[in-house]
Amino acid sequence: MPLLLAPMEDVSDPPFRHLCKKYGADLLYTEFISSEGLIRDAKKSMKKLDIYDDERPVGIQIFGGEEDAMMRSAEIVEAAKPELLDINYGCPVKNVVCRNAGAGILRDIDKMVKLTAAIVKATKLPVTVKTRLGWDDNSIRIVEVAERLQDVGIHAISIHCRTKHQLYTGKANWEWLTKVKENPRLRIPVFGNGDITTPEKAIEVVNKYGADGAMIGRASIGHPFIFREIKHFVKTGEHLAPPTLAERLDACKLHLTKSVEWKGEKLGILEMRRHYAPYFAGYPNARVFRTRLVMADTPADIFEILNELETYYNREENLQFATAEKIVYEGLDA
Repeated sequence: MPLLLAPMEDVSDPPFRHLCKKYGADLLYTEFISSEGLIRDAKKSMKKLDIYDDERPVGIQIFGGEEDAMMRSAEIVEAAKPELLDINYGCPVKNVVCRNAGAGILRDIDKMVKLTAAIVKATKLPVTVKTRLGWDDNSIRIVEVAERLQDVGIHAISIHCRTKHQLYTGKANWEWLTKVKENPRLRIPVFGNGDITTPEKAIEVVNKYGADGAMIGRASIGHPFIFREIKHFVKTGEHLAPPTLAERLDACKLHLTKSVEWKGEKLGILEMRRHYAPYFAGYPNARVFRTRLVMADTPADIFEILNELETYYNREENLQFATAEKIVYEGLDA
């Protein structure tokens, strides 16, 4: 079963992708990158093109609503030499949708198809698409969309099984995956995304609903171990033991080290702060350590606090790991 890391804004950067690859992800996607930012050579957008050999295969995802900008940005992406280029037709965030980008284009399927065809022609890279079921419950055309996008040249489609109007509320409706896969004209792989938080759900989206693989988003935040857990369950039918405190600490420390290496000390530390809560969710009294971690401003101080955290929990008698309720970051798993 192929396991994909979903593109998540401010999360799926090279440090995080390194961890997910280490723990079993098969294909990684970058954060989404603005086509306008790329053609204007914006520093933040260009930085997101960074990919490394240890994370391959990797896809670079772009978004935008203007054909010329998307075609030109496809050429820029090609120069970065990823394995594929992905188009974001799923982000429901207001400042993306209002530009008819992301999920905004779901209001105009003809434009979506025309834009996709132009991008396919503009690059030699395989092109994939990540999208949602539709704009709202009354305008779901995902079976038609998948077929039409296939016919203009995409190689695969990932479907977040919610509508734009749902955002991240309610349940993902995976039954639409079955409807897409039952289309006799469809030949390309279809990957399921949305609410895949356990090995059982990953297997269900493939075995029951017919997807060709599972795309994992928010469930991997602070828990990149989910990829190895799913693979172990698929292979053995048994749950892998939860990661130990030592494993969580090692992952967090590696994440911090990679973040500082890639972004520099100041920004690397700042952007790691959103990850501490998920890494140690479920541990009693962890808030005290998380507060200190987000206040620390040097790697040395952070490592010292992490070492203190390890000592504290190792001294606790009969510590039972409480499976963490997954932290939901609105706007990440588009």
